[in-house]
Amino acid sequence: MNDITQIRKKIARDIFDYQVLREVLSDYRKPRDKITRLLAEGDIIRIKKGLYCFGDTYRDGPISREYLANLIYGPSYISTEYALSYYGMIPERVEIITSVTTCRSRIIDTPFGSFSYRMLNEPRYIVSAGLERSNGSVFLIAVPEKALVDKVWTDKRFSGRSIREFNSYLFDDLRLDEEEIKQLDFKKLQVIAESYKSAKINNLVRFLSRIYNYKHKQSSKTEAELSPRDMCRSVCI
Repeated sequence: MNDITQIRKKIARDIFDYQVLREVLSDYRKPRDKITRLLAEGDIIRIKKGLYCFGDTYRDGPISREYLANLIYGPSYISTEYALSYYGMIPERVEIITSVTTCRSRIIDTPFGSFSYRMLNEPRYIVSAGLERSNGSVFLIAVPEKALVDKVWTDKRFSGRSIREFNSYLFDDLRLDEEEIKQLDFKKLQVIAESYKSAKINNLVRFLSRIYNYKHKQSSKTEAELSPRDMCRSVCI
């Protein structure tokens, strides 16, 4: 039985850190040299400094990139573009996994793709993340309402100074799905907005409140016929 098979038996998870690897290799006279050889042979893969996974041959299954995003840099959870795509709120498939964090903003490139992190202060960060599952791994991701707020907040291209600007921004620029907008929990949006203390986010909530309030004033027939864009055109004049 070769060395990597023995190592695989001693490490339960596909992803592991340097301390776990050093402990398993503690009987080797030069553990660092052994790690170098394992990397060179593709038996293990360095995801980033201090974080590894087994190569394809020795993994139990696919690596969850969403789970990796939580591990690579933290504390963090997935949000903004990737979360909006994950929930089907925007049509584009987003390749780079976008997250928010209380640490400084950065982009980290790995063998499993690029991971982007945007900094939020703690009061903005701690609200409205939930658990999802991918490839057998559980990961943290913003709820849809928080993902949208984070996207608007972190998008420096968009000022959001006027409520009128949001119609074009949300439906033309971001191309948000109008049916998904109808499903947003407006009360949850209000709670999230309170933690931001931002005129830009308050304007987002005011814009969506006009759609929300208009929708609930209509008959069920009218509601089914009118899209959020149409509703907004009716109330934002």
